[in-house]
Amino acid sequence: MAQEKKIKVDVSKIRNAIETGIPLTVTTYTLPHEMEDYITDILKVFLTELDQNQMVEGLSYCLKELVNNAKKANTKRVYFEDKKLNLTDPSDYEEGMKNFKQDTLTNIKYYLEQQRKKGLYIKVSLQTRNNKIKVEVRNKAELTVFEYKRIHDKITRAQQYNSVEEGIAQLLDDSEGAGLGLVIMILVLRKIGLTDENYQVVSENGETITRMILPFSGKMQQDISDISAEFVKLIKGLPEFPENITEINRVINDPNSQMSDIATKISNDVSLTAELLKMVNSAAFALSSPCRSIGEAVKLAGLRGIRNLLFSIGSMKTLMVNSDDDKKELWNHAYRVAFYSYNLARNFLRSDKSCVEDAYVCGLLHDMGKIIFETAHKDILDKIDALCKERNVSKGLFERMFAGVNHGEIGALIAQKWNFPQVIVNVIRYHHDPLAAPEDSKKITLLVYFSDLLAHYGEGRVEYDQFELEALKLFGISNEEGLKVLSEKMDTAFRKER
Repeated sequence: MAQEKKIKVDVSKIRNAIETGIPLTVTTYTLPHEMEDYITDILKVFLTELDQNQMVEGLSYCLKELVNNAKKANTKRVYFEDKKLNLTDPSDYEEGMKNFKQDTLTNIKYYLEQQRKKGLYIKVSLQTRNNKIKVEVRNKAELTVFEYKRIHDKITRAQQYNSVEEGIAQLLDDSEGAGLGLVIMILVLRKIGLTDENYQVVSENGETITRMILPFSGKMQQDISDISAEFVKLIKGLPEFPENITEINRVINDPNSQMSDIATKISNDVSLTAELLKMVNSAAFALSSPCRSIGEAVKLAGLRGIRNLLFSIGSMKTLMVNSDDDKKELWNHAYRVAFYSYNLARNFLRSDKSCVEDAYVCGLLHDMGKIIFETAHKDILDKIDALCKERNVSKGLFERMFAGVNHGEIGALIAQKWNFPQVIVNVIRYHHDPLAAPEDSKKITLLVYFSDLLAHYGEGRVEYDQFELEALKLFGISNEEGLKVLSEKMDTAFRKER
């Protein structure tokens, strides 16, 4: 017998997914044994990187159960179609299930190949956000009413048992064979922290989705929270927002101020004057002749535009002090995201004026928390290291989480300290989790989220499957080719601009 080829796990890709909070996805159509092992290996590395080794055994079992059930559901669609039976008709369903298991097992290669031809995929997704782990298994087949009822009946009945033995006799289903596996799975998940509210089986948009949300261990959550709180105290020691910019902002917010008062204040600052003229003379304003008057520039930019310009310049002045190569790389990424956000807003969201006006500044400042973490990190390294050792927390994990998905909260706290508008605070806080953003900020948060991932996509750091579907829809992207074309256009335009 030929030896099975083991698929190698890319640990760096898993770490990147953890740091950025983006889903780690694997798609298969036939689920061969080596792919099943590969998915298990990815899960083990993912949980190990998060110091959640206590979940490995239980969650590995559950994931195998779910992907095999998804595979069987896809096979069932092919089988019923071949037999010209209606899966949604009660009598046809009963007729088809009589020989389903035997017929498919004896000719499994044929049915799996048909699944591939029909595009009936199985997609596994792992993601971490807010000290929780989300695991999803999707398959390209919606549940029928009968299947949905059967699954939920078994889940409900499984909750009545404290051990597998109690449910074996009643829940073993000879016709489909899923009952016992489902009982064990629910009991295992309960043991590693899953609650009823955090286990879902839904059908939408032509897919069946099984979703599990598991919290980090209680001790881990407390430890990360405590160490994070120590770091947050550093915000009190951050430099204040530049006084000259704060003063101009006060003038803008004064209802008795005139545009001429704002223009006078700006003209007293050479760098602000230059930046304002640069902004109004950019392609965005499409002026027939260059603007050289600060008074005219103020009118063209408008109060919101000037305010956003002040926040951008003030943040850069404050945060770029003693900027080394790593921080310069973060700022280069911020400039790219700002450029992408603004140009995408102008082309796709032009009817939303406030979204277009706020796009650049929100894109520029989305990673403020990460920049602050990098800036302050050396000063508090010894203290954080000592705290991690004291609490037996992996320092590497803390840094990955804090510089990664947790930096949004830090950035939002800084933005609040500097009295930034709520829309900027919300985008900074939710740019890794746009669907959780407040409704009035959701569109611009999706915009910045998409721009951020598009920049990483161009660098080969993320893949098409890792984008939120809602963000892809917002920009009319229905396949990877469309995303690739947009990425190349934006990259070319950015390089030309720079």
